Amino acid sequence: MSWWEALIMGIVQGLAEYLPISSSGHLEIASAILGVQSEENLTFSIVVHTATVLSTIVVLWKEVAILFKGFFQFKWNDQTKYVSKIVLSMIPIGIVGVLFKKQVEALFGDGLVVVGCCLLVTSMLLAFAYYAKPRQKTNISYLDAFIIGLAQAVAVLPGLSRSGSTIATGILLGDKKEEVAKFSFLMVIIPILGESFLDIIKGFGSSAEQVTSIPTLSLVVGFFAAFISGTLACSWMLKIVKNSKLIYFAIYCAIIGAIALIYSLIG
Repeated sequence: MSWWEALIMGIVQGLAEYLPISSSGHLEIASAILGVQSEENLTFSIVVHTATVLSTIVVLWKEVAILFKGFFQFKWNDQTKYVSKIVLSMIPIGIVGVLFKKQVEALFGDGLVVVGCCLLVTSMLLAFAYYAKPRQKTNISYLDAFIIGLAQAVAVLPGLSRSGSTIATGILLGDKKEEVAKFSFLMVIIPILGESFLDIIKGFGSSAEQVTSIPTLSLVVGFFAAFISGTLACSWMLKIVKNSKLIYFAIYCAIIGAIALIYSLIG
C-alpha cells in the first residue's frame, strides 16, 4: 500500500466511522476501486482504528473527563449509572466479536453484494428515524442501552452503519437525538480497542509479511488521515443529528448501495 492509498483509506475510515454511511462498507468499496486489501493487513487496521478512538476522545473530552471523575468516586452517582449503561450496551458486540468474529469476517468474501444490500438497509433505518416522531424520554434507560447495543452488534455486517444503526435505534426508542449521538460515540471506544486487541492476538499467528508489509510512511499517513477526518466527522455528526439532517445520509446510502450492487453484477 502506497502512502496516497493509505491517505485515501485513512480518510474513508475516519469519515465513515462516525458519519452514518458504514466504514466497513466504504473500505470494501475503496479497496475494490484501488485494488488494495487493507482489511488483510493487521497493522494498518490497528493503526486506523486506534486513530478513530483518539478522535472520539478529543471531541468528547469534557464528557469523558466528567465520566472518569464521577466513576472513580466509587459512588452510585449519575456518572456511574451512565458508565454502567455503556458497559451493558457492549455485551452484544462483545459476544459477537469473541465468538463469531471469523464467521462475520467470512461475509467480506461476498464482496460488494453484501455491502450494497446492507447500505440499502442503513438507508431505510435512517429514513425511519427521520420521519418517526416517538415520545421523547428524559434519559437513556438500561433497556434502551441494551437494545442500542444489539443494533451495534448487528452492524458488524459490512455496509450496515454502526453509528447510523445505533443512533437511528435510539431515536426510534424515543431518546433525545443529542444524547443518543453522544452515547453512540462513547459506547464504541472500548469495542474498537477490543477489536484492535483481537487483531494483535491474531497477528502473533500471522506471517511477518502480512503484519508488517506496509511501509512506515503509509502507516503514519493513514493514522493522521483517520484521526483528522475522524475528529471532523465526529463533530459534524453531533451537529447533524441535532439538526435532524439524517435524511440526506439515507439518500446517499441508497445511491451508493445501488451503485455497489450494480457494480458487483456487471464487474
